Amino acid sequence: MPIARVDGVEVEFEAGMNVLQVAELAGKEIPRFCYHERLSIAGNCRMCLVEVKPGPPKPQASCALPAGEGMEIFTDTPMVRKARHGVMEFLLINHPLDCPICDQGGECDLQDQAMGYGRDDSRYAENKRAVEEKYMGPLIKTVMTRCIQCTRCVRFITEVAGVPDIGLISRGEDVEITTYLDKAVASELSANVIDLCPVGALTSKPYAFNARPWELKKTESVDVMDALGSAIRVDARGPALLRVLPRTNEAINEEWISDKTRYAVDGLSRQRLDRPFIREGGRLRAASWDEALGAVAAKLNATSPDRVGVIAGDLQDAESMKAALDLFGARGGKLDCRQDGMVLGEGGRESWLLNSSIQGLEDADYILLVGTNPRVEAPVLNARLRKRWLAGALQVAVIGEAADLTYPYEHLGAGASALTGLGKSKSEFVKGLKTAKAPAIVVGAGALTRTDSAAVLQAAAGVAKAFGMAWNVLHTAASRVGGLDMGFSTGRAADLAAKGGADVLFLLGADEVDLSKTSAFVVYLGTHGDAGAHRADVILPGAAYTEKNGVYVNTEGRVQLGFRAVFPKGEAKEDWAILRALSERMGAKLPYDSLDQLRAKLFADHPTFGRVDYVAPAAQPDFAALGAKGQLSEAPFASPVTAFHLTNPIARASVTMAECASLAAGPSKIAAE
Repeated sequence: MPIARVDGVEVEFEAGMNVLQVAELAGKEIPRFCYHERLSIAGNCRMCLVEVKPGPPKPQASCALPAGEGMEIFTDTPMVRKARHGVMEFLLINHPLDCPICDQGGECDLQDQAMGYGRDDSRYAENKRAVEEKYMGPLIKTVMTRCIQCTRCVRFITEVAGVPDIGLISRGEDVEITTYLDKAVASELSANVIDLCPVGALTSKPYAFNARPWELKKTESVDVMDALGSAIRVDARGPALLRVLPRTNEAINEEWISDKTRYAVDGLSRQRLDRPFIREGGRLRAASWDEALGAVAAKLNATSPDRVGVIAGDLQDAESMKAALDLFGARGGKLDCRQDGMVLGEGGRESWLLNSSIQGLEDADYILLVGTNPRVEAPVLNARLRKRWLAGALQVAVIGEAADLTYPYEHLGAGASALTGLGKSKSEFVKGLKTAKAPAIVVGAGALTRTDSAAVLQAAAGVAKAFGMAWNVLHTAASRVGGLDMGFSTGRAADLAAKGGADVLFLLGADEVDLSKTSAFVVYLGTHGDAGAHRADVILPGAAYTEKNGVYVNTEGRVQLGFRAVFPKGEAKEDWAILRALSERMGAKLPYDSLDQLRAKLFADHPTFGRVDYVAPAAQPDFAALGAKGQLSEAPFASPVTAFHLTNPIARASVTMAECASLAAGPSKIAAE
């Protein structure tokens, strides 16, 4: 490996690194505005100037200068200090003096670097230029007079998000960042530009003027809006959750999160269930915990255990499902964590995991997407696939809906018939697939939640086996893999909710199940006044994911821990504690009195849950055991996510998500409805 000297210290570095990266290896801090390690190099802010030998006797931009063997790099010479002072003076010529009212205050790179590398005065007395504000949608607030044209937002939207809606117009002093036609940025990842912006030009519109960063309590947690389990940070002030930000996790989300993850947070304070309710005479009335638990226990004890059905929703933590499994499963009740009717659940764990792993999919050279639209089902994963495609090393084909995935693909067909005929296809993708080094298949819920899903699953398994493809399932629910891992699938949600399917139906945060035909006594344990609560005979208010410590397992089988940021609303309690109290009323007391005891039993009964942040090496399922023979339908595959911003009770309660959904639907669709 080549060696360079940074301020007299020898540093060994990888070939291809730039001077800025080498300097950081040596522990030297290099100021920058335009440079970002996940974006292409622009080299236009000039803040990262250093002195280099051999080379011309002038400061050079370290981000755009390749490092070489024997190079001497100087980061703190009089020439460098003077150059940085000059660059900062230029950047501040037109920057407004509005730090006291800027939402970036306290988190502003320009503030920090002006203090560390700037002058204490300015030689410019001319009027500052002003720039009109731009419309970028309901999420991004613009104050473009503050913009320093670093172009981070332009490069992110174009390169990572794949939706070139932001660009640079005009020249010289008139240059501006804008959306070309004053339209909202049409990306599920758009709000990441707020984190990237080094000044206060792009800030969070819903969060505007709410708080300063030093007022907030910061809690590290995991996202439950999809099945990836992105690393997030939840910021709260007192009992109020104010924002969600991404944390860096190279194995899952790098440093991006979806707009739904970031902005559904206001739904956690709206339409909340904060006390128990009992339905009498067709109307719900408030009740005490003692009365509500007593009514549920009496009904359950009077019902044959095999006539009790339990359905877990998409946002449930493993502890609540384990408590329900211990309470109802041991008595012979039927349980299901697949409220969408997914066919998976029997067989080995490899049959329902994304076995390649999220990061491992970047090593694939051919990927076949079956019945999935990753752009709306897992936007961050879709960005990874685009990143792999940009590197020129990925070919993608789709069997399903022909959606805009932000990268080109070959559309092999819309339905199951394309799967069965793949071996005889003369498409370029199939030709290349036969000689691919690391092919993978990704099967989504759109192919696994149909009446013919067992036959579709068998056909997909046959394709994977024939071409030697890594088997991957992309889930849409944060609770799904955890539920399947612990065997929370002894019944079928559709059967339990059907007429005569159960006499008592216990909904554990399940709001996506059709309850129109059931005559069962419905108990709803959840957080919001959504579909499940509307049908319930008894409502037990639970805790949202930000209000409890919980274990979640993502689509690749990685066990992660979420942490409580605030306490549950009103009289609401943690889900497992409600089930523990109910079990005592039923005379079948669960053998744990604390979360630690519950987790100990969970880890003992299901050892995979004890391996936190571990992903098993890639494995293949028993393809012969996947699915079953049956008649394949001619109906095309369709993603279950028809409205990206409204997929769960929290998102549906969010005003911000409602505005985004209305914008995404378009005026024609709104008028039609």
